[in-house]
Amino acid sequence: MTGCHICVESCPVDCLAIDLQKGKSHMKFDECWYCLACEADCPTNAITVKIPYLIR
Repeated sequence: MTGCHICVESCPVDCLAIDLQKGKSHMKFDECWYCLACEADCPTNAITVKIPYLIR
């Protein structure tokens, strides 16, 4: 498995996980607080969180 996984480690509600078969992270959107910690902590800007219109 490659990558730093900082996004997974920084999530306060553990809604991010790594799919070992694909080697990519995935998010449980219904559990996300949209705090943007994963996006802010990513050193390579590899993750972008799009906040749903109704939550803005």
